[in-house]
Amino acid sequence: MHETAVLWLRVATVLYSLGLVHAILVALRRQSAFFPYALNAFRCAALFHFVSVVETTMAVGRLPVDNFYESVSLCALLISIAFLFLYWRYQFASSGVFIFPLVFLMSQIGSMETPVASWPSSGLRDAWLIVHVVMVLLGYVGLLVTALASVFYLIQERQLKSKRPTGFFDRLPPLATLDNLITNSMGFGFVFITLGVIAGSAWAFIESGTRWIADPKIGLSLLTWVFYLTMVFLRATAGWRGRKAAYMAITVLGCSALTWAAHVGLRSLILH
Repeated sequence: MHETAVLWLRVATVLYSLGLVHAILVALRRQSAFFPYALNAFRCAALFHFVSVVETTMAVGRLPVDNFYESVSLCALLISIAFLFLYWRYQFASSGVFIFPLVFLMSQIGSMETPVASWPSSGLRDAWLIVHVVMVLLGYVGLLVTALASVFYLIQERQLKSKRPTGFFDRLPPLATLDNLITNSMGFGFVFITLGVIAGSAWAFIESGTRWIADPKIGLSLLTWVFYLTMVFLRATAGWRGRKAAYMAITVLGCSALTWAAHVGLRSLILH
């Protein structure tokens, strides 16, 4: 990719990150006061992104879809243009909770086609990896609490319907309390898993150049993050609460468990 095209794409990625901030605030505080700022940054980012794609096209003499990174970058641009059109036509602002983080991560991946210098020191390399692991673990804690609260919600709901609470389950918190716990823990987990994915992809890029994206564990991690993002989006905008949210949280926890197993090498242990 042309050097200046990479620069414009990375500038766009930085601006797209403000949309991620908006999604995080919605997940944590259930408010969208930051949306106007995120939207303006998103518009500027889409412009820089467009310039990057045009410059790359002129430099190589073809549409930049020759490899995974170019394809992801172009796809992110098309999604951003589609979102801006839909917002202009229908004022569909709530979809930004899903689109903003997705476009940010896709543009970040697209900007990683050009290798960068290696780690300046082994200490920084190890510290970055530790930060990545800690953030992912905190995210898993939030997701685990979300799933447990979801299970208790389903049990409590069934107990109330049957009107015959028994044993331990008659001491469960009210449904409203459990629902609020699901919301808070979901937001907490989403923040740290998102930051962990960003830190992890950056670490892998510096560590192994462009080879990292071919690792199946990376693909599984990104897919799990997309499921988590979908869960947050549906809860924040489509009003998914109660039973639907509970089943979704349990499903995402299962995907996260598979991702964790893949990363810690449980597959090789099971096969042996």
